[in-house]
Amino acid sequence: MYSQIDSNRRKSWLLMVIFVGLIAAVGWVYGFVITDQGPAPLLLALAISLGMTLISWFAGDKIALLTSGAREVTDRATLPELWNIVNNLCITAGTPRPRIYVIEDDSPNAFATGRNPERASIAVTTGLLKRLEKIELEGVIAHELSHVKNLDIRLMMLVVVLVGTITILGDSFLRHSFFSRRSSSRDRDQAGNILMIVGVVFLILAPFIGELIKFAVSRKREYLADASGALLTRYPEGLARALEKIRDTAAPLRRTSTATNHLWIAEPRATGSLGEKFHALFSTHPPINDRIAKLRSM
Repeated sequence: MYSQIDSNRRKSWLLMVIFVGLIAAVGWVYGFVITDQGPAPLLLALAISLGMTLISWFAGDKIALLTSGAREVTDRATLPELWNIVNNLCITAGTPRPRIYVIEDDSPNAFATGRNPERASIAVTTGLLKRLEKIELEGVIAHELSHVKNLDIRLMMLVVVLVGTITILGDSFLRHSFFSRRSSSRDRDQAGNILMIVGVVFLILAPFIGELIKFAVSRKREYLADASGALLTRYPEGLARALEKIRDTAAPLRRTSTATNHLWIAEPRATGSLGEKFHALFSTHPPINDRIAKLRSM
């Protein structure tokens, strides 16, 4: 398990480097291949990326909690069992106690957010509290605390911002490329025209590539948190049973978005009519049955 954790960490940071390379490539293709604007679009792409990353860094957790309708639990008397579970697991993990939030939603789910363990928050739905036994709730909280301890919450906030940046830049540059091409198409040789076509295709595909990388990072982080959470509680069956109940409820969350889907412990949207396998291809989470099987094989 430890080798899998180390491998996931290395691969995730490698994917982050690829993200930055994609953003730089979008700006370079637009500035040097499609138009004659030089390095300006590249610098603009990097500046926008930096600005959005700073917003995510300092306010990403607040935005996620606000959009999900979470309310903070400020004292033990409100939800003593949840409060005690979080407090005891934090002592075991050696991490500060995060802020605790509850979301009024019958769908059983939970997520963690924040840029570091000192500023972390954990949110659970009322549906989760209603359906899970104590040992199962401990498994879910241990999973979310693992996201906090492994700094997944910081990494995933940055990944989402970078994917959004790639999408925005790709779309904006693609729109302007048809109006800002080099002096005249007639002045371009055949190789130049081919290069321009390749550049336009890249701008179209860049957001799609970014989304696929986001899915890959998010899925690896879920497997890592499952393993780390099981190590924290020493009881993988608790989380496995919790995931089974979440799976069998199959109720989509009322308030979620594509920007926050990856935060939840399980896919917050309904599978729909396209089929489980096709849906899994575009999901931020690995198949829940696969996660349950891996937990029970520990």
